[in-house]
Amino acid sequence: MSTRLLPLLIVLMAAVLLALGVPLGVSVARAEQQKVVIDRIDDTARFASLAQFVTEDGSGGSRRTDTDERLETLQTELTSYYEVYGIKAGVFYRNHIPMANAPTTWFLPQAGEVRDSFDEALLSRRSHDPAQVWPWQDGTLVVASPVIRDGDVVAVVVTESPTDSMRSSTLRGWLVIGAGEVAAMLLAVGAALRLTGWVLRPVRVLDATTHDIATGRLKSRVAPSGGPPELRRLARSFNEMADHVEDVLEQQRAFVADASHQLRNPLAALLLRIELLALELPEGNEEIASVQTEGKRLARVLDDLLDLALAEHSQADLKVTDVGALAAERVAAWSPTADVKGVRLVGDCPPTTGWADPVALSSALDAVIDNAVKFTPHGESVRVEVASTGDAATVVVTDNGPGLTDEELTRVGDRFWRSGRHQNINGSGLGLSICRALLAAGDGSISFGHHEPHGLRVTVTVPRTGTVPKEPERVYGLTDR
Repeated sequence: MSTRLLPLLIVLMAAVLLALGVPLGVSVARAEQQKVVIDRIDDTARFASLAQFVTEDGSGGSRRTDTDERLETLQTELTSYYEVYGIKAGVFYRNHIPMANAPTTWFLPQAGEVRDSFDEALLSRRSHDPAQVWPWQDGTLVVASPVIRDGDVVAVVVTESPTDSMRSSTLRGWLVIGAGEVAAMLLAVGAALRLTGWVLRPVRVLDATTHDIATGRLKSRVAPSGGPPELRRLARSFNEMADHVEDVLEQQRAFVADASHQLRNPLAALLLRIELLALELPEGNEEIASVQTEGKRLARVLDDLLDLALAEHSQADLKVTDVGALAAERVAAWSPTADVKGVRLVGDCPPTTGWADPVALSSALDAVIDNAVKFTPHGESVRVEVASTGDAATVVVTDNGPGLTDEELTRVGDRFWRSGRHQNINGSGLGLSICRALLAAGDGSISFGHHEPHGLRVTVTVPRTGTVPKEPERVYGLTDR
């Protein structure tokens, strides 16, 4: 969830910073240009005040040859201005003839921004603000001011400024803004990480606890501390629900164990009386034989119920186990039974270590091999193979019996379920349920599938590594994960 929530927060914060940074960058660029324009306006105003007292009118088409101190002063000022600042400046009469200019080779062009500014100043107003020059543009700033004498515009002061310094200053301002944006973004990402961690940590703890309960560790709980108030209430509600579910399951297990245990003694006494009664009846009586068979079947069901209740309630004694050696031992133990039935029991059990309870795993393999031998016809074979798949060790038991349909495979392992085609074979329908409970206590599993060309394939899986369980009850705090 954090991989979805964190990018969303980062995108939103980036959008906010971008929305603030772009206008700020534009404002910095305009402020830098406005500062330059104001300086140029002050300069043109000063040059206009000097040109205002120059008596030459330029009507003759050429400059006077006699000395005019005011004109020389103006020319000197323009020349110094150009040499110091590199800014072209000139005072031009209405007929475009220069009164004074620097450099002296600079004249009014026929068209362009300089000519437009000159023509606008002839209308007795300062030229409009020049267009914005951005750092990636190589342009100039043109400012023109009229020279007014006796209410008439007699000349125009024009300056054309290079923008290298202004663009560099704007770029430096942008770099400062960019550095601030990056710093703010890093702070925002850190805040987002803390925020998502604070919000999602209870969810991760709830997920871990739910997984523990689903895999059989019913005493796992969530410590209701930290996180948003809503999630703290959810943690408390979850703990209450887990307590209630555990109580119900405990009552169910206790009932099954108590009922099966309490019924065993009366049933044993009943079977004994039936045996005594059989001695009084003629040998081969079918009714008494049927009653004895049903009584023994009921005794097996009670035993299996008690075993199932104990398996679901027991704590696994997990340790590093040689799964191959254990499987080979169970193959050897069941071989006589298979031989009596005329079934070949073959084992391929190389040394493979796993993390399991040896007693529970042995009982599970007994149930699986018993079923395989029981349902395999005379002359067919049952094969037990041990292998490792990286992080798990597997024991695969395959037979050449009738197998199960796809629908039956979805139900195999349910309590008391038996295929309608196998009702004539002894069994209670609890063996595989006990097997599944024993394996689940040690993080193991059992699965069922088809075996080609016919038969059933049962795979028992146990992890190859694990940790020793500590106390029976596991309580996850909001800082555990």
